[in-house]
Amino acid sequence: MTSLSFYGGVDEIGGNKILIKDKGRLFLDFGMSFSQAKRFLSEFLQPRKCNGILDFVELGLLPWIKGIYREDYLRHCGIKDEGPSIDGILLSHSHMDHSAYIHHLREDIPIYMTRESYVIMKAIEETSKTSFTDLTTLKKTFHFIPKARDSGYKRLEGRKARIEREIRVIGSYEDFEVGEIKVKFAPVDHSLPGAASHIIETSEEAIVYTGDLRFHGRREKESKRFVKEARRASPTTMITEGTRIDSNKSITERDIEEKATKIISSFKGFVAVDYPLRDLDRLLTFYNVAKNTDRTLVVNLKQAYILEQLIGDYPGLDEVAIYIPRKNWGLIGESCTCFNGEWIPASEIEKMNPYYIRRDYDKWEREFLDLENTITYKDLQEEPGEYIFRCDFFELKELIDIKPEEGIYIRSMTEPFDEEMIIDYVKVKNWLKHFNLTLIEEGMHASGHASGPEILEAIREIEPEKVYPVHTENKEKFKTLEKDKIKIISPKKEGEIIT
Repeated sequence: MTSLSFYGGVDEIGGNKILIKDKGRLFLDFGMSFSQAKRFLSEFLQPRKCNGILDFVELGLLPWIKGIYREDYLRHCGIKDEGPSIDGILLSHSHMDHSAYIHHLREDIPIYMTRESYVIMKAIEETSKTSFTDLTTLKKTFHFIPKARDSGYKRLEGRKARIEREIRVIGSYEDFEVGEIKVKFAPVDHSLPGAASHIIETSEEAIVYTGDLRFHGRREKESKRFVKEARRASPTTMITEGTRIDSNKSITERDIEEKATKIISSFKGFVAVDYPLRDLDRLLTFYNVAKNTDRTLVVNLKQAYILEQLIGDYPGLDEVAIYIPRKNWGLIGESCTCFNGEWIPASEIEKMNPYYIRRDYDKWEREFLDLENTITYKDLQEEPGEYIFRCDFFELKELIDIKPEEGIYIRSMTEPFDEEMIIDYVKVKNWLKHFNLTLIEEGMHASGHASGPEILEAIREIEPEKVYPVHTENKEKFKTLEKDKIKIISPKKEGEIIT
């Protein structure tokens, strides 16, 4: 008998964790609930790693399910490991509200994902300094090993502690099985590369899971093909996102490109833009805007890392400029430092020993330092009209070095919708006012989610027997589908089984 259990994504945006049981057991996504996390946590108030998964379970961030969590965390907390109890995880895409809690899962549970999702998750793991980012690998913690020469033990650390997760990269519409459950990945349009919906066949049900999708981005044809393929599967059940079910309008990437081009074309000074780090469709939009206005788009080191991995699909590293910020000693640029009691330019230090500068940067960052198309604050200071500088909330401090006399700041982000985001938004405005930068944001963001009419039209075309709305705070809006003889079922509280 096929059953569904919803452990997240119910009456909230994100946090999807949906368990399908049949002749096999698999999870659809394993993401973080932002709404639940914000109830208890903040930037400096986080769960303790020393308590394994128990802080997360206590706060309702993770469900207590035997046989899915990593052995090192369980053992450290005195909990017996009983081996894996599920056959796999189907990852729809690599946004944190769908993927973040993979960190806590056993390394021997297969995770099925697209190539682009793997690249992005690998980039998050390599470039992030925060805890709980074991996504494509697992770093065994709380382990001691015998010392090589002396008696006693030492902590297992470094490369020897790393274990590769069982990642299975799946191609478009490739047939595969998890247990005895048949699955296909259908690529869809979303606000980062690699998003996929799932077409699933159990012993009793044909299930369609949308993940997150839209129909107004650069890959809208992929979403439309998914709808047709899903209809061919004659689904009995559809689990659909409804983030914007109450919205009737969608701004497109082309709308943003045309508006930004018009604004920047008549301006010769400093231009900065903020857009989501992993939204490479938006990167492509402002890359086009830069070309249209005879400028060069400037990306940060993390975006350069992702572009290097996805070469061929997006602008190459040689087609953008890479911004190198000052870090630690700050020896990039015209800084001076003390050497043998004398103050000398940092450029002289670089000639004597380049490593003195390189050691300020993480290992993954160093490979970009010697590229010819790197720039620093000095380049933006001297030739502000040559560039469009990507500057997010955490890079606003670079304005102190750049010292723009005036300029434009395009905020291509979603509107703030909670208290924390509103506080940050006020800070952004304070920075812009301090540096005399004009904020432009109206009509500058294209959502990663379909509008209400687009979702309802897709459901009617797919024509499932029943629909479970998730990833939404407005599930009542789906009731209109009952006129089409489609049964709307509200997912029940976390963990309650629906057969």
